[in-house]
Amino acid sequence: MLILSCSSKLQQLEATLRRRLPETLQVALDDSDFYTNMYAAYYRDLGAYRALLGSAVNWNQAFCIHGLRDGLYEASRDIANTKGVKLEVFRYFTYFHPDPSTLPEIQLDPAVRLSTLDVSHLDLMNEMWPYGGNKYSKRFLESLIRRFPSFCLLDSAGHLVSWTVSDPYGAMGRSVTMTEHRGRGYNGVLNNLLAKRLHALGYPSYGHVAVDNYPMQRLQERQSFQRQPNLCHFILHNAALHRTPTLTPSPAAGTAPA
Repeated sequence: MLILSCSSKLQQLEATLRRRLPETLQVALDDSDFYTNMYAAYYRDLGAYRALLGSAVNWNQAFCIHGLRDGLYEASRDIANTKGVKLEVFRYFTYFHPDPSTLPEIQLDPAVRLSTLDVSHLDLMNEMWPYGGNKYSKRFLESLIRRFPSFCLLDSAGHLVSWTVSDPYGAMGRSVTMTEHRGRGYNGVLNNLLAKRLHALGYPSYGHVAVDNYPMQRLQERQSFQRQPNLCHFILHNAALHRTPTLTPSPAAGTAPA
């Protein structure tokens, strides 16, 4: 890893990233926007991760670090404590499908029709997303709709019934079904279709499931997704710039209840 400290090289990097938009996501200008101020950390060596936190991160921002390595949260916590920064951590299982082309063909419920998300769906998505409900999350969801594969199911009146969209890391997720339509297998339909779409585009088909989301874990296992050994962490740093953080408990060992 090369950590840039020279101002001219950083300006050159910024110019390169801007020229390649929308393939590259523009860095947020708002220090409170932890949805867009994102870092991805994939290190076997926690020392390298600590070096990143110490020298290549703007601690005056609210930002999110995403990574699958055990020990990431503890490393972030130790440095955050020295800087007086509070953390919030969300832990997920990661599921990967080795060959989504083997997934069975989907038979759609005649009560719904298949479509893709568009910006007219933003307000409802932002309201229903558990981590949404604010101007930053709305802007973030709009970027996902405009730039990444998605699917949704609409009722006869064209209203959203269920939806899923991939994210800047290429992961499946952010799946929601309206309460009155749950229990009809719609999440499974969209999970199947998005996995196949990502696979057809040449990307791995994988996603993150909250450690206490047992129905989605069972769905992934029914569709032959393989749970990966390490937990995925989304670690919010300085989240109090936007809202008061709450720390989620560590998950208990074991498998999801039947």
